[in-house]
Amino acid sequence: MRWVRVWLPLGIVAGGVVAIVAAGGTDVAWEGGAAIIGAGAAVWLLNLFFRIGAQGDRERDAEDEARAFFDRHGHWPDEEPPARPAAARADPHRPSRPDPHPGHPSGPARRRPRRP
Repeated sequence: MRWVRVWLPLGIVAGGVVAIVAAGGTDVAWEGGAAIIGAGAAVWLLNLFFRIGAQGDRERDAEDEARAFFDRHGHWPDEEPPARPAAARADPHRPSRPDPHPGHPSGPARRRPRRP
């Protein structure tokens, strides 16, 4: 990949310089050499823009992975996990309590819809 990113554009620019020198430095030689040098610069810029675009994709993927981690664990990957309060810690030797309201739906109470 380094060959395409660095050496190909440099080779094209060098070819433009060689074209100017080989044609004797006339006006036509300068115009043709400048066009070839411009093509080398265009190849280099296309590679640069592609790398910038690919870097944005990598950052987006890393952010998606961090959000998935947050959804699973409740904290960001670069943060310390939050300390659990003493009341929330379960005693491994004590059985858990049954739900005192097994038929009650969790969440806020809702009114029954009015019927006309």
